[in-house]
Amino acid sequence: MAYDLEEQEQIANFKAFWSRFGNLITWVLIIALAGYAGWNFWGSHQAKQSAEASGLYDSLVEAAQASDNAKVQRIAADVEGKFGATAYAQMAALAAAKSAFDANDLKTAKAQLQWVVDHGNDEYKSVARLRLSGVLLDEKAYDQALAVLNAAFLPQFAAEVQDRKGDVLVAQNKTAEARAAYQAALDKMDKNHPGRQITQVKLDAIGGAPAPAASVKPA
Repeated sequence: MAYDLEEQEQIANFKAFWSRFGNLITWVLIIALAGYAGWNFWGSHQAKQSAEASGLYDSLVEAAQASDNAKVQRIAADVEGKFGATAYAQMAALAAAKSAFDANDLKTAKAQLQWVVDHGNDEYKSVARLRLSGVLLDEKAYDQALAVLNAAFLPQFAAEVQDRKGDVLVAQNKTAEARAAYQAALDKMDKNHPGRQITQVKLDAIGGAPAPAASVKPA
């Protein structure tokens, strides 16, 4: 009988507790379960998007290898429109820019590179700006090319930026400034940098590094 009374007291206490807090507990559980379900759905959605974007990107690469620029641009637009938040969209835009450039469609090449500048992360933006400056150089839009090169770049692109500035300045017949840019590029390159020899050749072709100023001895 003592056990029955104790049990009845516990049940009564539980009923009182549930009467007071049961509704709150139920809603907390509902919210927690909804959040968990939402997180699982988001993870599944992201994985599905990544898989679909990857498949499209593979198709784009195949089209690029076949020199089918029209198909490359269609696929790139699809990836950018549907999966713009994924890295595949940035990769697709860069590949589409190269395909357009190879097809002598500089307008489309610039548009694809600008898409990366507008939507990419810092690394992809740096790559896109560097390539965009090259397209502008080919178009003889020298001031625009320099403006792009004066934008923000990640530090690891510093040598390539200076090298490209040298190219633009040579095209403008600004030899002294070009030498300074090529020298700055060399100064920022490791001795094993794959582009170092090419930059040195370009610097030598325009007269090499400027001679250091002669020291003036006091009279």
